[in-house]
Amino acid sequence: MNTVIQVEGLSKKYLIAHQQTDNYQTLRDAITRKSRDWCKRLAHPFRASANQPLMDLSTTEEFFALKDVSFEIKQGERVGIIGRNGAGKSTLLKILSRITEPTKGRITLDGRVASLLEVGTGFHPELTGRENIFLNGAVLGMARLEIKRKFDEIVAFSEVEKFLDTPVKRYSSGMYVRLAFAVAAHLEPEILIVDEVLAVGDAQFQKKCLGKMKEVGQEGRTVLFVSHNMGAVRNLCSRAIMLGNGTLVADAEVGTVVDQYLSSNQQTGNIGEVRWEENGAPSCEEISLRGIRVLGPGSNVYSIYNSTKPIDVEIQFLVKKPLRGMRVILSLLTSDSVVAFASTNHSIIGEQELNPGIYKTICRIPADLLNNAEYAVNVHFGIPGAKVLIQGKEYLTFTVEGAGGHGSNYSEKWPGVFAPKLTWEWVEKTC
Repeated sequence: MNTVIQVEGLSKKYLIAHQQTDNYQTLRDAITRKSRDWCKRLAHPFRASANQPLMDLSTTEEFFALKDVSFEIKQGERVGIIGRNGAGKSTLLKILSRITEPTKGRITLDGRVASLLEVGTGFHPELTGRENIFLNGAVLGMARLEIKRKFDEIVAFSEVEKFLDTPVKRYSSGMYVRLAFAVAAHLEPEILIVDEVLAVGDAQFQKKCLGKMKEVGQEGRTVLFVSHNMGAVRNLCSRAIMLGNGTLVADAEVGTVVDQYLSSNQQTGNIGEVRWEENGAPSCEEISLRGIRVLGPGSNVYSIYNSTKPIDVEIQFLVKKPLRGMRVILSLLTSDSVVAFASTNHSIIGEQELNPGIYKTICRIPADLLNNAEYAVNVHFGIPGAKVLIQGKEYLTFTVEGAGGHGSNYSEKWPGVFAPKLTWEWVEKTC
């Protein structure tokens, strides 16, 4: 197959300014600093605009968002770009999309590129959805007749036909994404670049988009997909590239790279317990999350939990003002960001009013249920039908082992999220 993307020695450098400020400044200090900036502006009049402070080179730091990255991608490949926040993924995609220029290195692209990097990329807010379809197609180099031929398919896929003649500035973020992805995917670019923006859409639309990207790859076009959802990456891509601190860490078959990424996260994550002081805790006007612990036998925190024993998830929170009808929702996620289960404390809290104070609630996971795997704990606080208090996120991880074969000689990990020990009944021979 032909090479459609070739990246050689790619680097992107930024200058980060660090302004030295004291907690308490006198009027003399402020006047002296302003005078010094004014003199520098006279000495270098073209280095800053009138409304932009002059950068003090003595307090700047060089930061490489990308450093000496090289790889090549063949026609028709679906490649996942993974890595932690700040690894350089979005910078790489912006350079490939010609939004920003590299500091060093060379990129060769063979074919038209369509990018969906953030909500509303390439859209004019004052134009209608209909007008933006034609504008976006023209930017991609498509002829008007070509756009008209695909127009009905784009509108049907996006499901925004009712609002097609409404200015897109009035669209919700979900509607923006629907239309933007539909345009990018249906106007037949040779290279389709999609960032985490699909996370804005609902689950059904995300599934629809992943199916469309698979279809695009099967048609011989190339897809680059950035996501923190490892399940989506595994499902869509056959190959993955992992970035870390701006450098290329791994480039191989998708399963191998995803496993490496997940194991590296496990080594640095909060294992078994996380606590917050009053400052910095996830909080809102009504409550504040104070701590989450995963407890094994003896109510102790462990590095690894045994599947054959019950596991308790203890959640501690501070109520700041009287609350009625509040729910705590616990979700357990697999390493691929698949929700294993969700549970709420509704049965024990009901509609009672909680007065100000510190509370603790415990969810018990029964023995012989979880599989040998790493799980993430997501905790959400809200009042159903009224208000989200603290939006759920993955606060900590823990590892489970010992599921085994429930007495059999089977020692490998069971397939699936769970490995439950279920009751079987022996049926005697009846004839």
